[in-house]
Amino acid sequence: MGQATQPHQPRTILIPVAGVVLVAHALALWGLPKLNPPKPADAQVVMETRVLEAPLPPPAPTPQPAPLEPQPTQTPVPKPKPRPAPKPPTPAPAPTAAPAEPQLESNQPLAEEIQGQAAPETEALKETPAEPPAPTPPPEPISELPEANSAGTALPLQVTPAGSAPLPPGTVLPVALPNSATLEFNASGQVKGFQYSAGAQLQWQHDGQYYSARQSISMFLLGERSQTSEGLITPQGLQPLNFSDKGRKTQSAAFDVANGKAHFSGGTADASIASGVQDRLSVFLQLSALMAAQPDKYPPGTLIEMTASSARSAARWQFRVGPAEALDLPFGSVMALRLDKLPGKSSGDQRGSVWLAPAMQYLPVRIKLTQAQDDFVDLQLKKYTSAPQ
Repeated sequence: MGQATQPHQPRTILIPVAGVVLVAHALALWGLPKLNPPKPADAQVVMETRVLEAPLPPPAPTPQPAPLEPQPTQTPVPKPKPRPAPKPPTPAPAPTAAPAEPQLESNQPLAEEIQGQAAPETEALKETPAEPPAPTPPPEPISELPEANSAGTALPLQVTPAGSAPLPPGTVLPVALPNSATLEFNASGQVKGFQYSAGAQLQWQHDGQYYSARQSISMFLLGERSQTSEGLITPQGLQPLNFSDKGRKTQSAAFDVANGKAHFSGGTADASIASGVQDRLSVFLQLSALMAAQPDKYPPGTLIEMTASSARSAARWQFRVGPAEALDLPFGSVMALRLDKLPGKSSGDQRGSVWLAPAMQYLPVRIKLTQAQDDFVDLQLKKYTSAPQ
């Protein structure tokens, strides 16, 4: 009865199978990389390497040679023309310039009209538009018309009292020179329609033997106009030796009383002169010396005639003594003796007046000169400084 019991083998076999299944599930959950099948040989990509050279930089542009300027021919061009430009720009309309007011100048210095440069005429060249001329500079602040040497310049000083015959030639006329002084003026005037205002100065010096006088008027942009007189002091008063007039150019006159000649730098013929000749500046100081010595000898209506010379010519000037007047000047109220310069025979001869102040040793405190076309200059005293002597 006793039969031996056989072990159960199937349970033992199931354990390894279960492990394999668990491993398979784990691999399925975690995921396995796809295994790509190898590509066939003909489908593989073949990489080739080539060496490429960098392109060279473009060559620099060759500079164009500058055009040669046309050389002037040996034959002179009758009418020179300005050098043309290849393409002249269209000129813009010039702005309207406002009228300039005179300003104190300058010896702004002064332009002249500019001519265009000449170029040879060819068929390929065209004329450029002509440039407008430079503006004409305004005239100098002191104008003086040229006048020919008049007759009688060799006559000496001549005085004719009011209502009487002229004093005999050789009559001694005493003089009393004013002390050295500096006078400053306000100047106003008109030259060829151009009105101006400026400053002026008269410097008067002497040592009893020699004298020097300088009158100047200066204005901004117009520069300075000055007149200078130098000479001797004689018992008859002033005897000029040299006179200069300096503006845009300088002209002068030299007086040789011993030989009776006045020489001019501008090439004008010599003028005949005699004792008592004055220049355009010393004439006013000579009148001062005459009036200061014996004012009673020159009542209103007295005529004083003398030769007065500019840097270009000589002429006879005649003054008529007038009454004393009260002047309202920049300096203040001043009593002054008026002398009127009478016009000569020439239509362009200067007219004018000079006022001599007794309180200032009869030095001129106002000078006004008028010429043709209503041109004038008027100097009025604003400061007076007398040097002790």
